Amino acid sequence: MTTEQAMDGSIGLHRNPRYISQLTRNTFAMVLAGGRGSRLLALTDWRAKPAVPFGGKFRIIDFTLSNCVNSGVRRIGVATQYKSQSLIRHLHLAWSFLDGRMGEFIETMPAQQQVDECFWYRGTADAVYQNLREISIAKPDHILVLSGDHIYRMDYGRLLAAHVEREADVTVACVQVPLQAASSFGVMAVDSDNRIQAFDEKPAHPRPMPHNHEVALASMGIYVFNRQFLCEQLKRDADDPNSSHDFGKDVIPYCVKRCRCFAHNFADDGVGDGTNPPYWRDVGTLDAYWEANMDLLQVSPQLNLYDDSWPIWTWQPQVPPAKFVHDEDTRRGVAIDSLVAGGSIISGATVRRTMLFYGVHVHSHAVIEDSIVLPKVIVGRDSQLKKCIIDRGCHIPDGTRIGFDPHEDRQRFHVTASGVTLVTRMMLGQDVRLQR
Repeated sequence: MTTEQAMDGSIGLHRNPRYISQLTRNTFAMVLAGGRGSRLLALTDWRAKPAVPFGGKFRIIDFTLSNCVNSGVRRIGVATQYKSQSLIRHLHLAWSFLDGRMGEFIETMPAQQQVDECFWYRGTADAVYQNLREISIAKPDHILVLSGDHIYRMDYGRLLAAHVEREADVTVACVQVPLQAASSFGVMAVDSDNRIQAFDEKPAHPRPMPHNHEVALASMGIYVFNRQFLCEQLKRDADDPNSSHDFGKDVIPYCVKRCRCFAHNFADDGVGDGTNPPYWRDVGTLDAYWEANMDLLQVSPQLNLYDDSWPIWTWQPQVPPAKFVHDEDTRRGVAIDSLVAGGSIISGATVRRTMLFYGVHVHSHAVIEDSIVLPKVIVGRDSQLKKCIIDRGCHIPDGTRIGFDPHEDRQRFHVTASGVTLVTRMMLGQDVRLQR
C-alpha cells in the first residue's frame, strides 16, 4: 500500500500520514443518517439528528463526511429517512464539491420502499440492503458502514488496511467506554488477536474488559465489510422473518459466531497531535450535546478544530465578521472563553463560556453564560441566560431570565437532569417555520 502525506499547512509539529491509497479509493462509504435522535427531544422535532448544528458552524454529519474525504473515501451514500429536508439541503450546499468526473460523489439515498411497498427502512442493515443495487453500480471492493451522528476525527484508511491485513470478513471499530454507560452500545469481547468472541447489543449488564473492570469495549457503529460478503449477509438477513434487520442486533452477532470478525481500536486511528487520546462522542442526549460543545471552549480542546491537516468541511452562509460594539463602563460588548461565529453582533452585552452560531444578535446589558446559541437567535436587552441550548431562530424577549430557577423553567421549557435548559420557538410561542 502506498502512503501519501497529509496536506501542507498543518498547525503544530506532529503530522501523521494519511492512508490514502487504491484501497480507500475502491471503498464505498454508506452513512446511516435516517434516525431522529429522539433523546435530543425538541432539538430534533424539525430535523434529523445528523443535521443538528454543532461546534459553532457545522452540522453533526460534517464530521463523518470530513473523515471520509480526508481519508480518501470519496464515493459516499447517505441514507436518509426522518425529516430529512434540512439534511438534504445541507448536503447539497456543503458537499457538492466532489467531482463526479473523477468518480467522486455524495449521493443521498432516501427511504423509497424499494424492496416492499409496506416498509421504509426497517433497521440499519435494511437501509444498506435496500441500496445494494446502487452500491453495486460503484463496484467497490469494500463497504464502509458509518453512523452520521457522532463527533470524532478518524483515518478510515488505517481501519481498511487493518481489515485487509487480517483477512477479515468484518471489522468493527471500537472504543473503551465507562462500564455504567456501556448499556447504550454494542459491547464485545475479544481475544489476544482482537478477534471478536462475543457481541451483545445494548446489554442490561455489559461485560467489562478483563484488565479493567471499570470500562467496556464498545462498538462505534463503524463496520468494514468485503462487498460480496456483505451482500450475502444482508440478503440472508432480509429473508429472516425473526430479524429486526439491524447490524448491532442481528448481522454482527450472527457473523461473530461463524466468520472472521475483528475489533479495531479507535485509539490506533483517531486523528490528533499525540498529546491527548483521540476524541469520540455520541451526542445522543441533550446533556451529551451540551458537554461536547462545551469541550470546544477549553483552552486546549481535545478535539482540535484548528488542525489544518484534517479540516472539517461544511457550508456556511456568506456573512460579515462577528462584531463587538460599545465600550462603556455599564455597557461593553465582550466575549470570554467563547466561540463566536460570523454575522453575530454582541452589542453592549457579556458572553462567557458560550458558543454563538452565525447571525446571533445579543443586545445591551444581556448576559449569556455556559450556553449554546444556534443560528439567527435574537437575545433581548437585559436578558440573562445560563446553561441553555437556544434553538435556531428564537427571539428571547427583553428581560428574560432562563437557567436560574429550574422549577420555573420547567413550566415552559425542558430542563435536563444536569440542569441544561432547552428553549425552542414552539416553547416560546413563536413561528416554528424558522426552526430547522
